[in-house]
Amino acid sequence: MAGGKLSARQKMINLMYLVFIAMMAMQMSKEVLKAFGSMETKFAESNVRTTQSNEALLANLLVKAGEKPLEFAVAANNAQLVSTFSDEFYRYIETLKNDLLKAGDYNVDPETGELDFEKMDKTDILDDLWFSGDRLTKEGAVVMAKIEEYKSNIREVLGADVKYIKALETFENRFSTEPVYNKKAETKQDWLYYNYQGFPAVASLTKLTAMQNDVKVTEASLFNLFLGNTLTEAVTLKNYQAIVLAEKSAFFAGEKFQGKVVLGKYANVTPTKLVVQGKEINIANAIDDTGAATLDFNVGNVGEKTLNGQFTFLEDGKPLEIPIIGNYVVVPKPNEASVAADKMNVVYRGLPNPLTISVPGVSNNDVSVSAAGLVKVGNGKYNLTPQTGSEVIVKVNAKLEGGTQINDSKVFRIKDLPKPIGNVAGISSGSLNKNDITSSKVIAEFRDFPYDLNVRVTGFVVNISGKAPVPVTGQYLSPEAKAAVNSSRKGSMITITDIKTRLEGLTSVSLKEPTPISVKLKN
Repeated sequence: MAGGKLSARQKMINLMYLVFIAMMAMQMSKEVLKAFGSMETKFAESNVRTTQSNEALLANLLVKAGEKPLEFAVAANNAQLVSTFSDEFYRYIETLKNDLLKAGDYNVDPETGELDFEKMDKTDILDDLWFSGDRLTKEGAVVMAKIEEYKSNIREVLGADVKYIKALETFENRFSTEPVYNKKAETKQDWLYYNYQGFPAVASLTKLTAMQNDVKVTEASLFNLFLGNTLTEAVTLKNYQAIVLAEKSAFFAGEKFQGKVVLGKYANVTPTKLVVQGKEINIANAIDDTGAATLDFNVGNVGEKTLNGQFTFLEDGKPLEIPIIGNYVVVPKPNEASVAADKMNVVYRGLPNPLTISVPGVSNNDVSVSAAGLVKVGNGKYNLTPQTGSEVIVKVNAKLEGGTQINDSKVFRIKDLPKPIGNVAGISSGSLNKNDITSSKVIAEFRDFPYDLNVRVTGFVVNISGKAPVPVTGQYLSPEAKAAVNSSRKGSMITITDIKTRLEGLTSVSLKEPTPISVKLKN
């Protein structure tokens, strides 16, 4: 339709699709919110420890620069620059966290010294601060600019020195803001939208703290690099961490946990022993060619879970145990569908009311929906156009993994369109000059109505006290009606009744007669 003139019907449909949003979503359980809170706490504690370690590394480097300036003066200067830029960016992220907490009215419990993570389920805080439709707000643009500024500063410190190539590559990957492919939307999304839009407050807070952790890890890596500790760090297994990579962060009750446990940087070193959840795993079957260990076990009941175990390796002829620690959340299987009208709690007769219908955890391809007047228009998107009756039933069937069926239904009330409000020159009743009446068109409109409907007046009757009624065809007063108005005295009452209308783009919809217009002549 680019370059062409849109029909009134198409304009209405386009507007409907622009303004309606999905008002259903899987509600976060307290267990899930608490799990995010636990992650937030652990990141925060890690940041404190890493800060202390980084301060010691920087102090050591400055001492070495004083003792051996030829060897360490440049490295010490670079480390101080990295520290300055990192502290500045870290503090900025802290302001974002404070803004989030302030906007959500989240306060630290004076008794526990912690936030009540179970209440931090609001999803609109950062949405309102950072996003406006498909664009970033001024605040959102500043966030992206600050990230890019930090990246640019670190790049400048490292420069083009070949010994920093690997470190720079790691840094770029750690702070990548490239668009991310969204499987659900089947398209790429801007990085900030993908990571922060629509998430509960506790999840966003955790992600910001995780970004602070990335800053501290960057500092530690570069300080060690400047000190010449890189080789030692790469060789000894003591400096590696076991990483749990779950296929998903939450599982339905009764499902099997599926994921991998790897050493940091995917070190391709075969362990002598692997224990997970107290059970020894067959090394021959579990370890792949990258050094990753595949996990497969029942996740247990609903709630926050901890994954424990250890890798055992031989280093210098002695067994070395590296602990495995991870977290996941088990959520209940969905037992009902979520169906919501995108504009209201009722549907209007004759109009294509937009609905979003989905079942949490189930692909839209495995969800079937039926109702009188229902038409599918997109992925999980439907138009419901009821005609008769006072209610319409929307039935939903979903197929879970394993063949289990979910059947659910929702009842929506059907309402007729309200009576349009007639007006001329912007008023339905009051006082007007003759010229205002004779030069303005008579209109009918829906006020405070969620749909943008275009009502066209096709005729009406002009009634003036002491004169014969004047029927009019169209939207403007006819010459006869204008003459009747102009010949009337000041103070005369003019009433416009029998207003005939039609709905542009939906001619099959019958409208109620608009309210009459009553005005008093000023001159």
